[in-house]
Amino acid sequence: MKVSTKFKLMWSALLMFLFNMTLYAQDKKVDIDVKVGKEGGGQWYANPIVWVVGGAVFILLLVALLRGRNKA
Repeated sequence: MKVSTKFKLMWSALLMFLFNMTLYAQDKKVDIDVKVGKEGGGQWYANPIVWVVGGAVFILLLVALLRGRNKA
């Protein structure tokens, strides 16, 4: 099964074109303005209290599951 040179040339040209398009798509500069803790209060998951309470609940569940397994 021999692949022709024209096919290789067309395939490599297509790959170079697609690679060039991905690089060109990343060239644009995007400015994101994030207002956390200012007007509007931000998102609920940006609050550190949520992470502390979530971590405590996770640890309690983990301890309860591991302690329950040893009784069997």
